[in-house]
Amino acid sequence: MMRPIQNTHLFKEIHQQPEVIRELVSQPQTAVTELADQIRSHAIKQIFIAARGTSDNAGRYAQYLLGAHNRMVVTLATPSLFTIYQQPPDLSGTLVVGISQSGKSPDIVSVLAEGKQQGALTAAITNLPNSDLATIADIVLDLNAGEELSLAATKTYTAQLTTLALLSAELDPSQTYRQDLQALPQRVEQVFALEEHVRHLVERYRYMTKCTVIGRGFNYASAFEFSLKMKELTYTIAEPYSSADFLHGPVALVERGFPVFIVGPSGKMVPELKATVDKVKERYAEVVMLSDQQDLLAMADHNLVLPSGVPEWLSPITAIIPAQMFAMYLANTRGFDVDNPRGLHKVTETW
Repeated sequence: MMRPIQNTHLFKEIHQQPEVIRELVSQPQTAVTELADQIRSHAIKQIFIAARGTSDNAGRYAQYLLGAHNRMVVTLATPSLFTIYQQPPDLSGTLVVGISQSGKSPDIVSVLAEGKQQGALTAAITNLPNSDLATIADIVLDLNAGEELSLAATKTYTAQLTTLALLSAELDPSQTYRQDLQALPQRVEQVFALEEHVRHLVERYRYMTKCTVIGRGFNYASAFEFSLKMKELTYTIAEPYSSADFLHGPVALVERGFPVFIVGPSGKMVPELKATVDKVKERYAEVVMLSDQQDLLAMADHNLVLPSGVPEWLSPITAIIPAQMFAMYLANTRGFDVDNPRGLHKVTETW
């Protein structure tokens, strides 16, 4: 017999996120400060990120965040160049960052090891500060999220995003950015007012087998992470796209009633997302909107209303939580074990 959803690790870890984020933004993060100092002292302008799965989506967030706020060139690694082809790129003058909840995947560790061998500055963002990845890194940014027992990563993902946001703010110590971060835990708590609505909305999608998830800009990462949670928890074929890429071909998938989930918080991408909604509505898609922006909400068939007042650069942290809840409740509605998705392991070792 299935456990009540409230007794699952996944439910508890999703609900631990406000406190995890509060700890990160309220306590001194000396490693973040040290890393920012090292970036400045080495005049580093390029960051090379190695990650897999959910952590790779944190890397996508870093591309927009550190690019937009700090004018960094941020590249996501192709680890097989290091492990299988054994032809790593030149990493001189680069910060090499490994992002991994467990810090154990050999291919991610190998990227940092090669960076260190080439003399690059290396850093690890991990929840296990004694892991293989952390042991290799020059600087370790500990997520301090507490043990994550459910196979699907939730609190470690938002902790990774928050840690990257802290680094960005440390590199560009704007008072506005600091105030935004201090207000973040309260905004995260407000997301949970949606929970009962999410629990009822998933009933409509109990038999959904395929959908697409769209985001752009800072929330390009959210589209990928929402899609991943749908795949691993609900076994739905959920394809992620930027709104621009979607219109370059995949829009042909859309037919009457096809579910299109759009992550569209307030910000510069609102006009682009409006145009996307118009396009999919022409094909009679059913649009589920995650937003606080009234014009976008008015265009959708169903809404998950996000807290207002969250700046666009932090919105992926608040926007992903209703997506996590949606995937969790949909899996539960289908009778799946949300803590142990089929065929998965907490630590996945790839080369």
